[in-house]
Amino acid sequence: MTVLVLTQPSDATADLVIAELNRRAVPVVRLDPGDFPESVQVTARIGARHSGWMGELRGQHRDVSLDEVSSVYYRRPSPHRLHPGLSDRDAKWTASEARAGLGGLLTALTARWVNHPHLNTPAGVKPHALAIAARCGLAVPDTLITNDPAAAREFVAGLPGGVAAYKTIGTTGPAGTGGEAVAVWTTQVRADDIDNSVALTAHQFQEWITTAYEVRLTVVGPKMFAAEIHTPTQLADVRTDYAAHTYTPCDAPAPIAAGVRRLIDAFELSYAAMDFLVSPDGTWTLVDLNPNGQWAYIPALRTPITHALADLLEDPA
Repeated sequence: MTVLVLTQPSDATADLVIAELNRRAVPVVRLDPGDFPESVQVTARIGARHSGWMGELRGQHRDVSLDEVSSVYYRRPSPHRLHPGLSDRDAKWTASEARAGLGGLLTALTARWVNHPHLNTPAGVKPHALAIAARCGLAVPDTLITNDPAAAREFVAGLPGGVAAYKTIGTTGPAGTGGEAVAVWTTQVRADDIDNSVALTAHQFQEWITTAYEVRLTVVGPKMFAAEIHTPTQLADVRTDYAAHTYTPCDAPAPIAAGVRRLIDAFELSYAAMDFLVSPDGTWTLVDLNPNGQWAYIPALRTPITHALADLLEDPA
C-alpha cells in the first residue's frame, strides 16, 4: 500500500514526513495537483465491474494506482497550472473541469486522509469554528463581525481599554499588484481608527487580550503537542517576528484538552493546529483553529509531530 502526499513542489514541512516514511520503508508518492493537466495524467474508470474508481495517476517522476493508495497527506497543493495558450474564458472552464475531475477522483479514495479537504473546509471557516469551539466548552474572545462602521466603533469603544484586535476572516488579504495574495497581520485598532471603508465588506474585531504567553497546540490523531510561545513584548501577530520567540513545550490543562478533543471530533479531523492566548491568571482563550496549520517551526516538537504524522499515514487502521 502507498501513501500519497499532495503538496506543492517546495514544502519543507511535507519533506520531513516523507523522509520519515522513507526511513520506515513505507512506499510514498508525492504529487502536486497543480501539475494537472500539464504534467500529470489521470485515467480512471468506474462501472458495474468496479466498486470504486480504478486507474492511475502518472506524474513526472512517479506513478500510482488509485487502488494502492492507503493514506493521503493533504498538505499544500498548488492551483492547477493551465496551458498558457488558453483564453481567459477557456482557462476558467479548464480549471473548473480539472478541479472537478482530478479533485473528485482523489476525494473519492477510500483511504485515511490527513485531512480530507471536505473536512478541512468547514473547520477553516473562522466564524463557524469559533461557534463550534464555544459549544465544546472552550473560551473564545468577544468578537464582532460587521460591515457597519458605527457598530464597529461602538463595539471597540466598549472593550476594556477601548482597543481591539483586527483580524482577517479569511486566510489571506487582498491581491497585490501582481495578483498574488498579500498577508494582513493582526493589528490593534481603536474606535477612532475605524472609517467608513468598513462598509465595503465584512470585518472582524476581537477583544484585545493581555497575555502572559501564547500556546500553539497541535493535534495528530490521538496525540496532542503544545508549546508556550514567549516574546519580549506582546506582539499583535506572532507571525511577524518568529526570530523573537522562544518555545517551551507544555501540557494543556485537562479542561482545555477535553474541549480540544470535542472540537476535533466535531469536525472529524485527524490533524489540526490551534492558537491560544494565555492570560496572566491562567485563562486559555482559543483564537484560531487551522486544520492544515504549520508545525515544524517549533524545534522541540518537530520530531515528535513528524513521527506522529508518519504513524497515522503508515497505519490507516
